[in-house]
Amino acid sequence: MFHWLEKNPFFFAVGVFLVIAFAGIIEILPNFAEASRPVAGLRPFTVLELAGKNVYMKDQCIACHSQLIRPFKAETDRYGQYSLSGEYAYDRPFLWGSKRTGPDLHRVGNYRTTDWHENHMWEPSSVVPGSIMPAYKHQFTNIADLETAYAEAVTVKNVFKTPYGDDIQAGKAAWEAYKPKVLAEAQKIAANMKNKDVKDAVAAGKVPEVVALIAYLNSLGTSRYEAKK
Repeated sequence: MFHWLEKNPFFFAVGVFLVIAFAGIIEILPNFAEASRPVAGLRPFTVLELAGKNVYMKDQCIACHSQLIRPFKAETDRYGQYSLSGEYAYDRPFLWGSKRTGPDLHRVGNYRTTDWHENHMWEPSSVVPGSIMPAYKHQFTNIADLETAYAEAVTVKNVFKTPYGDDIQAGKAAWEAYKPKVLAEAQKIAANMKNKDVKDAVAAGKVPEVVALIAYLNSLGTSRYEAKK
């Protein structure tokens, strides 16, 4: 057999390729699958955070901000621990981004507050002198689409087995029963804000986009790890 292969270099090369490919698959695939699993304690986004994520996508925040900290000292010194693939297990879609006109936001929830985000979205240069980021004052009056976010939670729960509780079910009645939990979460965010119109809207049962967006930004980082609570 080996003597025959020595006389046929083409088949010898094919045989070597197949052996290396088979060994690579055995070695790489299990580690890849393991790394893709949720990191310990990671929870899915809440419905309010999902609504904020949708605002993030609608207003194209990804055009200027990434959510992927690379394992380089310059990045970990500035943004914190490098990103792990298991931290994105419940992100659909991923919002890694590739352009950094602004800073990376993957762990912004670890070092920014609700008050800071409110000031930043209203007038960026008030908290970051010289900032070229535009103001997003429309988010203080536009109302977040909570029903769509709830439907998204139902979908990923049923299709991807995302671990939401039994209280998230399909149907209008289920949403109406769940809605008070979303409003309660929004009220906690609004309580730390100064804008009176936002507070009044939340008190009336309407959630401005900025509240949902701040909930989402506050969740980025390690704040979605149950073990950290």
